[in-house]
Amino acid sequence: MAKSKIITTDDILLVLCNSMKSVLSSATAHSVNYSAMVQKIHKTCLKPDIGCFVLFDGGFSGLVILNFSADAAMELYTDYMVNMGLPKNELATSHTSDEVSDVMGELMNQMVGDFTGVIGHELHTSITQNQPKMLTINKQVLLSIDTNLDRPQARRVTFSTSKNNIFYLELAMDKTEFIKLPTFEERETFDLDTLLEEEKNKSANAVEETPVQPAPSRSEQDLLDELGI
Repeated sequence: MAKSKIITTDDILLVLCNSMKSVLSSATAHSVNYSAMVQKIHKTCLKPDIGCFVLFDGGFSGLVILNFSADAAMELYTDYMVNMGLPKNELATSHTSDEVSDVMGELMNQMVGDFTGVIGHELHTSITQNQPKMLTINKQVLLSIDTNLDRPQARRVTFSTSKNNIFYLELAMDKTEFIKLPTFEERETFDLDTLLEEEKNKSANAVEETPVQPAPSRSEQDLLDELGI
């Protein structure tokens, strides 16, 4: 008898880490990495200098928190905006700027969106996220977010930027296990960008292959003019 595979909280955490690494590296055009050592923690908290969080619900519920130091937030913000084509002299210079918070919220929205998409594909379940929230926090403030989770499990992972600035991912979610049965069938990966590119190439090739009609000769044109065509 084929053995079933069990997918745990830590497997789901790995999907989240890979989504964060992929999205941030692509958005900033610089490498972002995470530690292979994961901390088990008792509760999640928003910590200085910028704390971001988003709740998700559906097949299972959870909370994702990102805690950035000022240096890490400013590096990611600057790299992202420069990669988008903005000159450095037009960018915010303080992590307390609303523009920095907006960008960190947008990046978090992209990261969790990628995570929910991968989870839906790989686990055949659906989770939805709410809008990320950001807070600029001083050294004396720690905030806990109350979540109604079933036997919550919490993890913390350390991330580092290309300039070795540190930020932290914290995940709290239901204690749950997905059991992959032997009859489980992998879904074909659907990449919208690749599909659009293929359709664009097909259209371009069709235009190139369309035969060009030769222009009518002068005698033929005179006849067409007489006929009023």
